Amino acid sequence: MESWNSSIHFCQWHGVTCGRKHQRVTKLELQSLKLSGSLSPHIGNMSFLRVLNLMNNSFYNQIPQSIGGLRRLETLYLTNNSISGEIPSNLSSCSKLTIVRMAGNRLTGEIPAFLGFLSNLKVLSFYNNSLIGSIPPSLGNLSSLEELALTYNALDGIIPETLGRLTNLSIFLAAANAISGTLPVAMFNLSNIRLFDIGENKIQATLYTDLAITMPYVEFFSVRGNKISGQIPISITNASNLHVLQFNDNRLSGKVPSLEKLDKLSTLQLAVNRLGHGREGDLNFLCTLVNNTKLEFLYISDNNFGGAFPKCVSNFSNTLLRLGIDENKIMGRIPDGIGNLVNLEVLFASQNQLSGPIPFDIGRLQKLNKFFADINFLSGTIPHSFGNLSALTMVGLDFNNLQGNIPPSIGKCQSLLGLSVSYNNLSGPIPPQLLGVSSMSIILDLSSNYLTGELPVAVENLKNLGQLRVSQNRLSGLLPKTLGSCVSLEKLYLDGNLFEGPIPSSLSSLRGLEALDLSNNNLSGEIPEFLVRFGALRYLNLSFNNFEGVIPSGGIFKNASATFVEENSKLCGGIPELHMLRCNLKTSSSNSLRLEVAIIVGSLGATLAFTCLLILWIGKKKEKQATTTSVENSVLQLSYQSIVRATDGFSTQNLVGSGSFGSVYKGVLQASGAVIAVKVLNLLNRGASRSFLAECEALKNIRHRNLVKVLTAISGEDYQGNDFKALVYEFMENGSLEDWLHPLIGMNKPETARSLNFFQRVSVAIHVAHALEYLHHHCEEPIIHCDLKPSNILLDQEMVRHIKYGIGNELSTKGDVHNFGILLLEMFTGKRLTDEGFKEGLSLHNFAKAALPERVIDIIDPILLQERVK
Repeated sequence: MESWNSSIHFCQWHGVTCGRKHQRVTKLELQSLKLSGSLSPHIGNMSFLRVLNLMNNSFYNQIPQSIGGLRRLETLYLTNNSISGEIPSNLSSCSKLTIVRMAGNRLTGEIPAFLGFLSNLKVLSFYNNSLIGSIPPSLGNLSSLEELALTYNALDGIIPETLGRLTNLSIFLAAANAISGTLPVAMFNLSNIRLFDIGENKIQATLYTDLAITMPYVEFFSVRGNKISGQIPISITNASNLHVLQFNDNRLSGKVPSLEKLDKLSTLQLAVNRLGHGREGDLNFLCTLVNNTKLEFLYISDNNFGGAFPKCVSNFSNTLLRLGIDENKIMGRIPDGIGNLVNLEVLFASQNQLSGPIPFDIGRLQKLNKFFADINFLSGTIPHSFGNLSALTMVGLDFNNLQGNIPPSIGKCQSLLGLSVSYNNLSGPIPPQLLGVSSMSIILDLSSNYLTGELPVAVENLKNLGQLRVSQNRLSGLLPKTLGSCVSLEKLYLDGNLFEGPIPSSLSSLRGLEALDLSNNNLSGEIPEFLVRFGALRYLNLSFNNFEGVIPSGGIFKNASATFVEENSKLCGGIPELHMLRCNLKTSSSNSLRLEVAIIVGSLGATLAFTCLLILWIGKKKEKQATTTSVENSVLQLSYQSIVRATDGFSTQNLVGSGSFGSVYKGVLQASGAVIAVKVLNLLNRGASRSFLAECEALKNIRHRNLVKVLTAISGEDYQGNDFKALVYEFMENGSLEDWLHPLIGMNKPETARSLNFFQRVSVAIHVAHALEYLHHHCEEPIIHCDLKPSNILLDQEMVRHIKYGIGNELSTKGDVHNFGILLLEMFTGKRLTDEGFKEGLSLHNFAKAALPERVIDIIDPILLQERVK
């Protein structure tokens, strides 16, 4: 330092204090001076030094052993440097030490046991280092110790029982280590404790409601992030000085006691436990906080709390900043008075059983930053008062029953980063004002609603947006050229709409795309070559459109597992694994109703099974024996040539389904006029599956009124000398149960729109059960379906149900029973098992379970509800 020079006596240097009777340095206080370098071993020569303060500098390397020569040293501050190595062993010679602060360094090794013999110590602070080993029991000898700070190290072992003797201890911080074992009960009786934090360890204690916690002065109490079970002790509620109480991330259960005496509490963290009983009364403790005027953070998320959302929350102090009640079983409405919490910044209410409308008064929460209420049963419209929430950055309202239009006023939320309202019943056009929120950078998810109209050209404002999802709506028109302005897009999902026309060339600017889904639209034209150059693209779905021309063979198109182009009748070429027509083959442009008939070929053990399961819908019966016999007789001896003729050369006009299993074509036999379905297998190698015909022959003995067998099998070579194998069965005129439960937009004209009423669905379920019972228990060898789902239940002209299945010696009938249960949920909720929203732990099963038994009406298929009203 410049002030340290020979022009003045060293006792007058900055930070240096000398004794009055002698010219020896007693204090060296050089904190926060941006000093760096190693600590000089000559420091040990300052034998009169009582205070050494070098905190908040950049000293590095080890503490010199010579520090043990400072026999008069009382205070040692080395906090916030980059000092490494171990704690010097001869520090034990500094017997007059009262304060040792070495936090925020890079110290390694163990805490020396000799520190327990420095009987004058009042402060020992090593937090935020890399110390290992256990806490020395000898520290329990430090009867004068007031502060012990060991947070953020790598300590393990247990908390020694001896620490319960430190009756003067006011600060005990041992969080964020790997401490295990139980917690000494004596620690709860350290009556002078103000700060107590053992969070984020591996402590396995059991607490009881009558456990005596005698900490009258405690202000901060945290046992978060451990493996603590039992119940919250009532005695903790007597700690009237508490500011922070954290029991979160443990295994606590039962009732939360009254918190009325904790009137200074600012933070209450009970999240991620097993608290509550899932019934009314669980949340009574919340109303005991009404008179608290300091509460800022309240989290009870991820527990078992039930009952109605208490209205008393509206009377909380307006100091409340964050409220988390998500992932519980809380019912009822969001209180209208929620708008009283005018300083609220975060409201988490997802994954509950909340119903009713979103209160209009939510618009009073002008500081609200995040609002999540997804996976509930909220209804009504999105209030236009959302436009008042100018600080709003994230909104999640997915999986509810919200209706009406998206309010244009949301366009006023100019701080919005993400909005998700998928899986609701929203209708009307996408307001251009919403797309004018240029701050949107994370996600805009409007999928699985009933939105109509065009995608507004205002989408060009979303230049910073990462994900745009408008799948499964009724949007139409051309894709706007301005979509190419969204240059930050990584995921773009436009599938399941009525978009038409070509892919705009402006999309070539979306070079960062990782996923692009345009499937199930009416798009046409050629596949743009620029998609080949999208190096980040990992998923591309163009299926079920009207694209034409040659499929590119570069870029993502080289990956058949990432590219989907099926059901585009005028496309050809591409790599062989895409199984598209060669470009020199004649294709047909006419459209017919296409039905995906999924057939499993399973080879598990010695038996390969291949049949179709027929589930008869008992209704008005008609005699079909003559027709069936005619079809069977017509197909018993079929050749490859006859199949080619029947399917018009496997014309795309006759293609009714395709997938990794192969392709299914509709065919008409020239000799008899019988309509058949031909399933052409995809064979990886020539000469594969030699026992194919013999194994199919074994299925001839299966007879049941609800089953239909494969009519015949064909094995031979095609005109190029390649192995050819196919199965022939009756053609199903009415598609699949999937088509009836989840019809594609635009698939049916209004006058012919199809649906099944309640009794029809029950009938289907009964006869599926009959068929499974026969396959499981009345065949020579149990036959297991393996993949029971609506798309595999097919319907003929008589509305007869057909399902596919396979058998195997390592499979279990329990799998079919499970899938049958899931099938019932799909049939009566109207939701797909594979709905995009069922992720991150959410499934159709627990979605339905959350509503049973009291709230069945909230998850039932809306079509059935309309039927009830009628």
